[in-house]
Amino acid sequence: MIQMLDLQQVSVLLVEDNPDNLFVFSDILRGDVGVGYCNARASGRQLMKWLADNPSRTPDLILLDLALPHEDGFRVHEHLREFFSTTNQRHPRIVALTANCLPETVARARREGFDGFIGKPIERSRFVKQINQILRGEPVWEPA
Repeated sequence: MIQMLDLQQVSVLLVEDNPDNLFVFSDILRGDVGVGYCNARASGRQLMKWLADNPSRTPDLILLDLALPHEDGFRVHEHLREFFSTTNQRHPRIVALTANCLPETVARARREGFDGFIGKPIERSRFVKQINQILRGEPVWEPA
C-alpha cells in the first residue's frame, strides 16, 4: 500500500489486448495520473514473461483485462498470485479493468481476490480519480 504518493516512483503494468485501449489507458496513466513507469502487454503470456524477465521491477499496480486472447483474466490472476508467492516478491494490487461488468463477474472478481474492479468504457477524469484512489490503498469497485 502506498501512503505518501510519489507518482514518479509508481510502476503500473497494463494488460489489454485492444491496441486503442492500450494507447488511451497508457496515455492517461502517464500524462494525467503522472505515474513514473507504465508498461503495456497484450496478453497474460506477455505479462508473465515481462515479470520473469524483470525480477527487480515489481509493479505497484497491475490493471488486468478479463477478456484476453488464449486465456481469461481470471486464470492470469491465478498465475500472478502463484508467481508472486513463489518469488517472494511483494504482491502488487491487481485490479480488473474490463467491459464485462455483469454482477456475477464483479462478485467472482471479489471472491477470487482481485483488489478492485473498474468497468469499461472509462471516463477520463473518473479513471484518473479511480487510479489515484487505488494507489493510495483505497478500494475501488466500480463496474459502471
